[in-house]
Amino acid sequence: QVQLVESGGGLVQAGGSLRLSCVASGSTSSIKTIGWYRQAPGKRHELVASIGSGDTPSYADSVKGRFTISRDNAKNTVYLQMNSLKSEDTAVYYCHVPPFTWDGTDYWGPGTQVTVSS
Repeated sequence: QVQLVESGGGLVQAGGSLRLSCVASGSTSSIKTIGWYRQAPGKRHELVASIGSGDTPSYADSVKGRFTISRDNAKNTVYLQMNSLKSEDTAVYYCHVPPFTWDGTDYWGPGTQVTVSS
């Protein structure tokens, strides 16, 4: 099993920056891909960014060029640097690890609120 805890959310003005952190514990050596999702009120979960074991990141078109995902395996931590924030980035941001082959369970953190004021 894996436990995920996010931090770093808050209130920021449009154009500002925030860095989110997600610390993983448990079976961290089994984690290959880890990602960030977000959910705004009344909207579906949206995959924002993910990074695999080869450190190759992928991004949603809406955040390309503004957000950067990175991981520090020694600290079992993944980061999401968010720059040039827009009001439409307002959402709860969740850290996610897809199911391992042996358990079929999606792992989610409790989320951290990001609010961008215009």
